[in-house]
Amino acid sequence: MMKILFLHGFFASGQCVPAVALKEAFEGKAEVLTPDLPMHPKEAINFIRDLIDIEKPDALVGNSCGSFYAQMIAPIIGLPALLGNPHFKMTEFLKPRIGAHQYKSPRKDGKQDFIIDEQLIAEFAELEKQQFDNYNPEYKEHIWGIFGEQDTLAHYEPLFLKYYSHSYHFPGGHTPTAEEVHTYYVPLIEKLMKERAI
Repeated sequence: MMKILFLHGFFASGQCVPAVALKEAFEGKAEVLTPDLPMHPKEAINFIRDLIDIEKPDALVGNSCGSFYAQMIAPIIGLPALLGNPHFKMTEFLKPRIGAHQYKSPRKDGKQDFIIDEQLIAEFAELEKQQFDNYNPEYKEHIWGIFGEQDTLAHYEPLFLKYYSHSYHFPGGHTPTAEEVHTYYVPLIEKLMKERAI
C-alpha cells in the first residue's frame, strides 16, 4: 500500500481537518501519516527527515507552513509533493502574532499552549533565506501547488511559479474544508502518485 505523509500548518496538528479528511479519502487505498510537527522549524525539518527515513512515504502533502517544509525536503529526498497554500514567508505571518496562543486542533502530547517570540521568528528567518537552495530544475515537474482563491493569509503563487509549473486552484480559503480536500486535493494527489509510479 502506498504511503502519504501530510505536514500540517503552523497553528494546526496531525488531527486538523485536512489531515482527517485525507485519512478518510485514502482509507483502503493508501496509508496517510499525519504526525504533530515540532513548533521550531529546524526541529520540524529534522523530525520530518527522520520520519521519511523510517516510513519511506511515496508522496508529501503540505498545508501552509507544512508546504514550506515540504518544498525544502522533497527535492533532496526525491519525493513528489503537493503544496497546499504554501506560506513561503512565515516571518511575515508570525511577526504580528507575537505572544501566547493555542493550537487549533488537539495534539497527541496534550500541549495546546505555545508562545511566538522573537527567537522563533529569527529561526524561521534563517530558513526562509535558504528555502530554495535545494531547488532542482530537473525535479520541478514533481512539485505541484494548490491555491485557495479565498485565501487571505498566503499569496505566494507568483513566487511558487518562479520555480514550479504545476499550479492549481480551489474555491476555498487558507485551510481547506474536508469537502475541498476530497474534491480538489485527492484527485491531484492520486495523479501525482500515479505519475511517480510510472
